[in-house]
Amino acid sequence: MKVCNTLFFISFIFLLVSCKKEPKNSQPDSEIRDRYFNLEKTGWKSRAYTQKVDDIGFTATEVPIQYYLLKDLGNENLKQVDSLYEANKTERVIEFVFQQDEEKDLLGKDFTGMDYTAAVKYMSFGLDKDFYVVTSKKDTILCSGVNFERNYKIAPYQKVLLFFSGIAPNDKIQLIYNDYLFRKGTLKFKFKDPFTPIAL
Repeated sequence: MKVCNTLFFISFIFLLVSCKKEPKNSQPDSEIRDRYFNLEKTGWKSRAYTQKVDDIGFTATEVPIQYYLLKDLGNENLKQVDSLYEANKTERVIEFVFQQDEEKDLLGKDFTGMDYTAAVKYMSFGLDKDFYVVTSKKDTILCSGVNFERNYKIAPYQKVLLFFSGIAPNDKIQLIYNDYLFRKGTLKFKFKDPFTPIAL
């Protein structure tokens, strides 16, 4: 009888542990999976906003940080991805592309007025000072970093990723670019909708 009671007790403990409730603020995996699926279905990115000055096109596209988290971590553990998103949801990433009409290399002296190496250095280390964001609450957020994606003259454009911190997920933003590299003036890109209506 003692063995039966002990076995029953161990089975009961095992059942309690295996049926442990999720924390109240945690969401079921299926809900998280559905939301990420919906975000992927919308194409991940915001609408691309392009302005053309002379023969150069400037295109700004906001990319949700969930895209980069999933790209880096995969979709095996979506709760971990969602947790990382929650910890970093005030971060914004904007993809910015420069392209010349005839697909010429924009970093040449004809466009920048500086030698090629100096233009590459500027794109890599100086471009962050040329960008800032104005939020719907009229806060000005400086660019916290730039990642210049070198294409070594293979692609007909130059692309950078711009990073901004401290922006509420539901804030609409306007990107301001003071173009000192190509000397085309100040360009403004207003993003109409934040990504979080999907409520991640």
